[in-house]
Formats: sequence, structure tokens, C-alpha cells
Amino acid sequence: MKTYQGSCHCGQVKYEADINLSQGTSKCNCTFCRKTRWWGVHVKPEQFRLLSAPEALKDYQFGGFISHHVFCQNCGVRAFERGELDILGGKYVAVNLGCLDNISPEEIAAAPVTYLDGFRNTWMPIEGETRHL
Repeated sequence: MKTYQGSCHCGQVKYEADINLSQGTSKCNCTFCRKTRWWGVHVKPEQFRLLSAPEALKDYQFGGFISHHVFCQNCGVRAFERGELDILGGKYVAVNLGCLDNISPEEIAAAPVTYLDGFRNTWMPIEGETRHL
């Protein structure tokens, strides 16, 4: 477990999260994650601390309104999201690995990746081609 600091591009959104990268990361094939090239790691809400004013965030939801895809209202970067899904263990915060300021390329490369089928709302690992994710 390591505490990582994260931020959006302009710095208006800042947070820290306690993450164990060895437990794995995920990429999703839903249309939103695919288009935004999301690579995330799920943590429990108590492992996440928003350090900036919540007013810096805008919320985008679609489909089943399960996830709050929040993004910086200034620069548009999606630094994390929140939601609740039983198959993911209930309430969660998903942190965008690309927004972690103190993560090394070696840490990212060593983190296991699971490819999830959000496109069909099964949230099970994808069988087949995943290189595009």
C-alpha cells in the first residue's frame, strides 16, 4: 500500500489515494472508457481523499447512472470517478493512473491489468482481443 497524489492537468483537482497496485488495475471496453482511454485502479472510498474544492468538478453520468464520471470543469481531465456496483465490491472510487503525480513508469508497467466488459454490463474479464484498450 502506497499513498499516491493525483491531479488534473491544470491542478484545480487534487487528491490522494492509498493504493496497492499489486492487487491490479483495470481497463474497460465500454464506449466511454474506450473513448477516453481510461486506465484505472479501484479503491474503497475511505482510501481516497479529495484535497481540492468539490466545486472544481463536473459530473457526467450515462446509461444506468452507476458511475459518477467526474472531471475538472477547467481543463476537462477525468482524474477519478465514483460509483457503486455490487460486482466491484459496492461503493468505490476509481483513480485514473495517468493522473497520479508520484507514480513511476516502472510501477505502472508492473501493475497487473484486467480488461472488463462494461460494454455488455457484465463487468467480467473480457475474453479475446484487448490490445485496443
